[in-house]
Amino acid sequence: MSKQLSPFTKQQLLPQEETLEIFKRKGELFIGIPKETAYQENRICLTPDAVFAIVSNGHRVLLESGAGDGANFSDKDYSEAGAEITKDTAKVFACPMILKVEPPSLEQIKMMNPQTILISALQLKTQSKKYFEAMAAKRITALAFEFIRDADGNYPAVKSQSEIAGTASVLIASELLTDAKSGNGRMFGNISGVPPLEVVILGAGTVGEFAARSSLGLGASVKIFDNSITKLRRIQTHLGRPLYTSTIQPKILTKALKRCDVVIGAVRGNNRSPIIVTENMVQDMKKGSVIIDVSIDMGGCFETSEVTSHKQPTFVKHNVVHYCVPNIPARYSRTSSLSISNIFTPYLLKIAEDGGVENSIRFDKGLKNGLYFYHGILTNKSVGEWFNLNYSDINLIIF
Repeated sequence: MSKQLSPFTKQQLLPQEETLEIFKRKGELFIGIPKETAYQENRICLTPDAVFAIVSNGHRVLLESGAGDGANFSDKDYSEAGAEITKDTAKVFACPMILKVEPPSLEQIKMMNPQTILISALQLKTQSKKYFEAMAAKRITALAFEFIRDADGNYPAVKSQSEIAGTASVLIASELLTDAKSGNGRMFGNISGVPPLEVVILGAGTVGEFAARSSLGLGASVKIFDNSITKLRRIQTHLGRPLYTSTIQPKILTKALKRCDVVIGAVRGNNRSPIIVTENMVQDMKKGSVIIDVSIDMGGCFETSEVTSHKQPTFVKHNVVHYCVPNIPARYSRTSSLSISNIFTPYLLKIAEDGGVENSIRFDKGLKNGLYFYHGILTNKSVGEWFNLNYSDINLIIF
């Protein structure tokens, strides 16, 4: 009887050291950048310089013709940076990875291939259940850039756009105060012998901080209201000077509003911005004074606010000029695009270096936080509860 041979050697049968998983190095990206179709959206996710950096690392970028026009980047700029240009929208949406500013429409989702990776804003409050059902049907993996966190726990995309909105709100107010814009003829600026302009800022977050920084830089007198003492303390530290700060108390706020020339509202809520300023308070304000409601995308914090557009940005109510455009950064499309691009480019290069999105989200908690769909499985608790959809914890899917 012949001796049975073992398929393993004696060495192979000995206990082995555990082999750790080695993730695949360097994946090739093929990124599609479609033209934004949302109303008055002029921003683009990648600038030509960012495209050059990505293409130089061995990746492909397919850009829809005219995608950069709103931010004053031409097709030629992108072509010279190494992008491929096409007029075929469907071809762009057929790319394995799609990069957008606004979330895609249902028609655009239909053009996507199954298993596509989508990186865009989500804008939860403007979505419908059908949007998520369409994503699930295509088994899409989607990241919302407003949910992505950095190493410090901040939301870099939201923060950068808030910085622009805060600074822009002061520039817009300055323009609206001129006689040509039916304002009260006051000028931002510390003119010798002339009492400074008075600015009231509601909310001591990033928008409030940058609005205060710009106002102070122009020589205005600033008063900041917020119910968080921590935020008020932090804004004073960041600005490096003592400021007039107060919690939101109707009596004190009414007095400040009667005197001010500009009031900037930047107060956020969980589902809707709280109404801080009532119609009676607005009636008591000076003729020709200006309201900039940065919170209008979440309902607004002034009772008299109504949504306006970049084409017709203002209306006058109780002799007060109201500016209530939801998407202020789009007014400065080139600066906003540069800011978004600066955030996206390192992430894209890191995803490629890690060998794909799956490996990146496994090792980067901040990027994982931005994930709300994984191969058609909803992984975001907020979305699931908001739309009454089943969701799974991503940590149970990806270890």
